[in-house]
Amino acid sequence: MTGTTTDPTKRTTAPLLSVQDLTMTFPGRRSATGRRGAPVRAVDGVSFDLAAGRTLGLVGESGCGKSTTGRMLVRLLQPTSGRISFEGEDISRMSQGALRPLRGNIQMVFQDPHSSLNPRQTVARIISEPLLVQGMGAGDARRRAAELMELVGLIPEHIDRYPHEFSGGQAQRIGIARSLATSPRLIVADEPVSALDVSVQAQIVNLMERLRAELGLAYVFIAHDLSVVKRVSDRVAVMYLGRIVEIGDKESLYENPQHPYTRALLSAVPLPDPAAERRRERIVLLGDPPSPAAPPPGCSFHPRCFKAQEICRTERPLLRLAASREVACHFPGD
Repeated sequence: MTGTTTDPTKRTTAPLLSVQDLTMTFPGRRSATGRRGAPVRAVDGVSFDLAAGRTLGLVGESGCGKSTTGRMLVRLLQPTSGRISFEGEDISRMSQGALRPLRGNIQMVFQDPHSSLNPRQTVARIISEPLLVQGMGAGDARRRAAELMELVGLIPEHIDRYPHEFSGGQAQRIGIARSLATSPRLIVADEPVSALDVSVQAQIVNLMERLRAELGLAYVFIAHDLSVVKRVSDRVAVMYLGRIVEIGDKESLYENPQHPYTRALLSAVPLPDPAAERRRERIVLLGDPPSPAAPPPGCSFHPRCFKAQEICRTERPLLRLAASREVACHFPGD
């Protein structure tokens, strides 16, 4: 027997998705006089790995670059620099034609379900369109769409209805069904529950958890709600001004946050025990995040940090090991 065989152990332990030094810089806006402003570094050197069947939660304030990162992962945006590897293959510079065979393995669920669904198409068309693009016949694609509707908890008999005939939670289920049409291995979920009522959020989170268990999916789950992220994630990456400032397994990060920004975010998450809620220290950050068009020198968090010292104002901290995870801080911990 000739040819090269693959070690099955290596195949299963290698990351499904590997991101290395990913950056995204947008050109500055033009003023009324036609002068272009400073470029905006929306994502600045993001790196992480994601194993098959696992979930990475990506959290941070609005404007921190998490959604831009998600759009680069599915190549809706072309990275300025860095590397995105899926199953060991670099996809960061692939042409759209070369990407087409891989599109089925990497899908996205968007924040606003109604704005991400074509109002002029029926649910049958919306869900089956990825299959039609890949060459499946119309009849088979329609039958698959009906199966997917049932899988996500919708009534298959409603397949010929339009998006406006569904509630927000139902519309998000349609978006999830569409993302599953090509049997992907990775789904990037960009704030998938933030536009929904609180009562509906839990239903969608439960659905996504069930689908991950049944289908072996991997998620990059982007959100600003840390309680939701805690429920769905295995590992969590905290972003601030385009950079990951802390990344590690969920349990250790939530129980013992090392970066001051992570501590501040977690201090704002309500606790179910009223007595514990009254006892704990609430960390209030002053001011707003700096503009990515004019980031501060040194640590980008130092203008708002309650632990900042002189080195923080001059030297940018790199991710380093602290308390079993990586933290970008000169003075991690308490």
